[in-house]
Amino acid sequence: MKVLVTGGAGFIGSFLCEELLDKGYDVVCLDNFSTGKESNVKHLLQNPKFKLIKHDVTKPIELETDFIFHLASPASPADYQKLPIETSMANSLGTFNMLNLAKKNESGFLLASTSEVYGEPLVHPQKEDYWGNVNPIGIRSCYNVSKRFAENLSMNFFREYSLNVRIARIFNTYGPRMRLDDGRVIPNFIVQSLTGKPISVYGDGKQTRSFCYILDMIDGLMKLMSKESLSGEVVNLGAQEERTILTVAELIKNITNSNSKIVFKPLPEDDPARRKPDITKAKKLLGWEPKVDLETGLEKTIEWFKEELKK
Repeated sequence: MKVLVTGGAGFIGSFLCEELLDKGYDVVCLDNFSTGKESNVKHLLQNPKFKLIKHDVTKPIELETDFIFHLASPASPADYQKLPIETSMANSLGTFNMLNLAKKNESGFLLASTSEVYGEPLVHPQKEDYWGNVNPIGIRSCYNVSKRFAENLSMNFFREYSLNVRIARIFNTYGPRMRLDDGRVIPNFIVQSLTGKPISVYGDGKQTRSFCYILDMIDGLMKLMSKESLSGEVVNLGAQEERTILTVAELIKNITNSNSKIVFKPLPEDDPARRKPDITKAKKLLGWEPKVDLETGLEKTIEWFKEELKK
């Protein structure tokens, strides 16, 4: 079975490629390296079942594939606010191109969507049937609105062509291989703690998130791909441990034995106050829930960052 992973040299994509190869699949990794890194998949290049292609999904490509994971898009606020048009196009035209490729190959298609489609949620925790509360012209809209469009387009292909489409709404995920300059909370806090710089907490730090360790997320994505009779389903994937941002900063500071001071900065525009998935559907349909607690996952992630900072 041939599997295509767009954005395969990114943080989540590289772990997904690795897991697919471990399961015996032939894997084609597509990435334009705007935010992904070739070093994330360098160790896979010697595997004859793995192929890396530098390509931008906004341009069509001809490939034979049995299943497509469409992950290609900047995902960090720091990245997509630097690349707003590229982000919008990856999730619109890029999704259209990959859906057409899936249609031509009669292959399965999994869209990596995001908890950002819920915006500043008025419902907590967020269930898949919640429509969200999104600012369509805000600085985050290049990502959350284009992901909502990608979901819509995917469902149109499901309804019009009976395409085997699955949609994963991915909540905050962390782990090794996140870039040092990723810009998201956990990489920021770890790098600042390890280098003795002030730990930047935006707002009062009382906003909450639930952080899922990368290997748990990959397990959820694999289950969503492989389970039969899930075409047209939208499934939340994320952790259940809700923590305040300030608590996470203090936890990372303690694990790293850092002398860094926590400093407070203005809250960015449209930053959600609370974010936590209702994963009842994932438990029921996939038999999935995260297993790695935050402390354990952070310890593993911090060790990886320590090695990266030595390079």
